[in-house]
Amino acid sequence: MSEAPEEKAAAAVPPPARAKRVQGGVATADVVLSAHSGGNAELFPRILALHVPPGAVIADVTYGQGIFWQRVPPGRYTLLPSDLATGTDCRALPHADASLDALVLDPPYMEGLLRPKAATRGGLGSHAGLRNYYAAGGGHPATAQGLAGGRWHQAVLDLYLAAAAEARRTLRDHGILIVKCQDEVSANRQELTHVQIITGLAELGFYARDLFLLVRANRPGVARLLRQVHARKNHSYFLVFQKVPAGQAVGRYRTRDLPLHRP
Repeated sequence: MSEAPEEKAAAAVPPPARAKRVQGGVATADVVLSAHSGGNAELFPRILALHVPPGAVIADVTYGQGIFWQRVPPGRYTLLPSDLATGTDCRALPHADASLDALVLDPPYMEGLLRPKAATRGGLGSHAGLRNYYAAGGGHPATAQGLAGGRWHQAVLDLYLAAAAEARRTLRDHGILIVKCQDEVSANRQELTHVQIITGLAELGFYARDLFLLVRANRPGVARLLRQVHARKNHSYFLVFQKVPAGQAVGRYRTRDLPLHRP
């Protein structure tokens, strides 16, 4: 049976073209980059702007002289600053469970600051209090609480992990943890501290959301050099983590916004 004329006409009409997908956004070079040359005060506000929404409650538990916050617009966040001067150990915080949106951690990250013997311990000036309190076997109150860490570079890593465990307790689900660290050479052994922290925090239930490399603007000096074996470190890291809710696999977690919930 031959097709009717109207059926032939319908068959000859091509299907309508699919609408092209139009990408949103605008072209720009004004973005936050992963590598930065300069100081902490310049980079830190950019990290906050990218990862922590305005109005968030942020505890900086190693506040010190507040260098990180020098260029953060006042009033943008609710800041809870604390450190040894306020009697606060970053491994034993006064905050309630799941009470914080974000937490900032910048403890001593060089093994020389935490050596068991005070005579060989590094660090002067503003570092003196940190090195004496957090030093391995230093006899500080944390020792009685079972918070004292190992020796040499292990003391550095133990301090980070213990503080991160306390951060997990005080952060609400999907909360942000910003960690400052630096790699080091200890006892002629290359210690990639930032890798060790990322691995250790994954085991604690933190997703590594971002990484920033900060290169110092000037060249570091060396007082005595017999023979160079490793590259001299002139960079540090800001690591940004997100608290994965209990029961969820870190390996399957994806970056998500941090909506603020207030009563």
